[in-house]
Amino acid sequence: MPQAKFTQARISGISTCTGPLSRTLEQDAQALALEPIQLERLRNLVGIHSRHVAPPGVTTLDLCESAARCLLAGAGVAADSLDAVVCVTQTPDHWQPCNANLLHGRLGLTKSAAAFDINQGCSGWVYGLYLAYGMVQAGGCRRVLLLAGDTVTQTINPRDRAVVPLFGDAGTATLIERTGSEDSSWFSLHSDGKGHSAICIPAGGHRLPSSAATAVEATDADGNVRAPDDLFMNGIEVFNFTLREEPLAVRELLEFSGHAVESIDAFVFHQANRFILSNLAKRIKAPLEKVPWRTAERFGNQSSASVPAAICDALGSQVSGRSLKVLCSGFGVGLSWASCVLSLGPLTHCSLHQYDQSSNAFPP
Repeated sequence: MPQAKFTQARISGISTCTGPLSRTLEQDAQALALEPIQLERLRNLVGIHSRHVAPPGVTTLDLCESAARCLLAGAGVAADSLDAVVCVTQTPDHWQPCNANLLHGRLGLTKSAAAFDINQGCSGWVYGLYLAYGMVQAGGCRRVLLLAGDTVTQTINPRDRAVVPLFGDAGTATLIERTGSEDSSWFSLHSDGKGHSAICIPAGGHRLPSSAATAVEATDADGNVRAPDDLFMNGIEVFNFTLREEPLAVRELLEFSGHAVESIDAFVFHQANRFILSNLAKRIKAPLEKVPWRTAERFGNQSSASVPAAICDALGSQVSGRSLKVLCSGFGVGLSWASCVLSLGPLTHCSLHQYDQSSNAFPP
């Protein structure tokens, strides 16, 4: 597995922009004609209460731009001082060009600034952070803007009971800067491509282009309706994969970094759902109060945006004033998983806001 230690890079600010529309579990249950027992299972066992989604016409680019503008304004950083912009997403606005290039133009970066996308999902923020830290550590960049976001709900069949209530939309922006003194962080990255079919959109690429045939819906044995053009997730396989691989990866990273569970102030996992997060806490023997989980309960599974969103939502007030030792970890589509241990804070800016549909304005 790729493991790395960086000493010259740190996060100086994070901003999250969620989808503007709030959907309650009760609204989803009514639309999907769920039985009362199914509703109670989602609420009490899985831990789903509501989610924030982007309406048609609001894209990953829009959410990430709003997050980026809020971050740069709040941190007092000029866009032309950025050396690179990296965008992690699996729901780009176009096949070509990539979202990072579009944001490069919208934000007004200089021509000497690099811009590129990473196609990665739930582990994507940590993957992107690994690359951003490496770019800073290598000496070529002083400031890197990392964007991570998805509008997964726009890939889901509205009659797919298995996934509709789970997902939300968000875009995030993270500012990575070169430090003036040693600031150690540790990373590990993992993949298992043999499990690729557990979370996938079968059609729409060059292997199986979208057509009239790929838009034909079918109903499975559990009453879930979807077409090959829609997102598919095998929940049982994903759950088993997570509890099989994540605890091992966390223990290996703690050993590599020389930290004990007790020395970590917060374990910020991908916000899949409360059930998975509580089970992970038990497996790694971490107190549940050190594992934020209410972001998933309130906003849904936000894919690549979920880890930074959880930081803003659950730890924002803390990391704005002091430093915490944090273990962050994402896992999912690929299959892929990635983790890091780093000192987080004090940040110059850390916030969460909803996308403003009325204008391009953003909160101060």
